[in-house]
Amino acid sequence: MEIILELPKDRPRARAALFDFDGTISTLRHGWESIMEPFMTEMIAGGTTVDEDIVEEVREYIDASTGIQTIFQMQWLVDAVKKYGRNPHAPEDPWQYKAEYNRRLMEHVKKRITKILSEEKSAEDYLIKGSMKFLKALDERGIDIYAASGTDNADVVNEAHILGVDGYFKEIAGAPAGRADCSKEAVLKRLINDYGLKGPEVMVFGDGKVEIALGRQAGTIAIGVASDEEKRCGINPTKRQRLIKAGAHAIIGDFEKTDELLKWLGLEE
Repeated sequence: MEIILELPKDRPRARAALFDFDGTISTLRHGWESIMEPFMTEMIAGGTTVDEDIVEEVREYIDASTGIQTIFQMQWLVDAVKKYGRNPHAPEDPWQYKAEYNRRLMEHVKKRITKILSEEKSAEDYLIKGSMKFLKALDERGIDIYAASGTDNADVVNEAHILGVDGYFKEIAGAPAGRADCSKEAVLKRLINDYGLKGPEVMVFGDGKVEIALGRQAGTIAIGVASDEEKRCGINPTKRQRLIKAGAHAIIGDFEKTDELLKWLGLEE
């Protein structure tokens, strides 16, 4: 664990934890960028040659937008298609783009789910290491645990169930059907405005800058999970830099050092 900002010693004990799902707990969607990039470049270029300028712009945007609702990424794509003007017959509805991108992505996700259901792989093979143990430890300490994701709500609920972690969450909030709302911001607002929690009573864990920045704006404890999704442990240096810039109090790559993390959070027994 790398501590970036020390926590106030007089803060109240944490009472709730909000987790991003993909890349923070689950690796079922690992590699989504390699599906989104060619999809976006294909839509922008139309039938023309995909040149380096398009590839670079798409890669930069994907990197910058990690963690937001997919529909917002597709709204960017609509604007990019118009800007380049190479695909005049492309749809102007971001929901159409989202449906096609999601279809392509789910082909890969379903293959991984099938491997779990057929017992070719275990659910643990698609969890960031130590995450199940850490969720259990928080649950045993009376922490209310929430998950929020930019993935469609029905899909993230199903994937949490497939991985056997759904029982730890008081609520799983994915992208609402047909609405361009940020589930992460909505859950944070409920915890603080409706449930009356003070900022430091909430912990936010995520591998995207969106949830870390939202967490810091709300005054929560923000832990950046700079996960290497291929190995399911260790630090991804690109994520690390992104999460530090977003304001993370600390950086971890996985949850294997549960006791150390709990002690730093003031939750040791």
